[in-house]
Amino acid sequence: MNKVLVLLSGGIDSTTALYDAVKKYETVTAVSFNYGSKHNKRELKFASHHCNTLNVQHEIIELSFMNDFFKSDLLKSGGQIPDGHYQEPSMRKTVVPFRNGIMLAIAAGYAESIEADAIIIAAHSGDHTIYPDCREDFMTSFADAVKLGTFANIQILRPFIDIDKTAIVRLGQTFDLQYQYTYSCYKGFELHCGLCGTCVERKEAFELSGITDPTVYMTARDNSQDET
Repeated sequence: MNKVLVLLSGGIDSTTALYDAVKKYETVTAVSFNYGSKHNKRELKFASHHCNTLNVQHEIIELSFMNDFFKSDLLKSGGQIPDGHYQEPSMRKTVVPFRNGIMLAIAAGYAESIEADAIIIAAHSGDHTIYPDCREDFMTSFADAVKLGTFANIQILRPFIDIDKTAIVRLGQTFDLQYQYTYSCYKGFELHCGLCGTCVERKEAFELSGITDPTVYMTARDNSQDET
């Protein structure tokens, strides 16, 4: 296997997967999606930053129809992002229907077009079952469908599926990955809010890893501003 396509959001997990892929494979291409989430603009800036740093080809694919037609508070067209840990029932409001399925399907077509052997997605053991398209049965079934539906029998690789976000951060440190140039916050502020589910997990990953968190979080007063 020489050529891979990395799904790159600009967050901790996918950015680490990009650095890991560059170490392991001869040719790496990164694909990001602009699908209208509140934090898309912040993420994509950092996705481009790391691709430039690594001299990796980076493509951004527009999926504006998701913001226009899908119902989710994660999207600009949706309501406010709830605070609290992912285990809170309110976090289901951030599910974008079939997001992974749509993105993986597009990635499969693009991968075959550029003669890539595999698609890398940074799914990990801590991904939440509130997201149906993160569940193991979905991922394995979809990987089978992509392999059967492409002439090249393209594989979907999940190199982090047996580790959690804490271990991912530790791995990234071995690459000297500058995590201040990644973005997680679902609210899409310039600074991380520190209160939403993704921010809580980001904080926990650094704390549990023993690695200093380089993220600048907003104060309670700052969090009173409107989401962007």
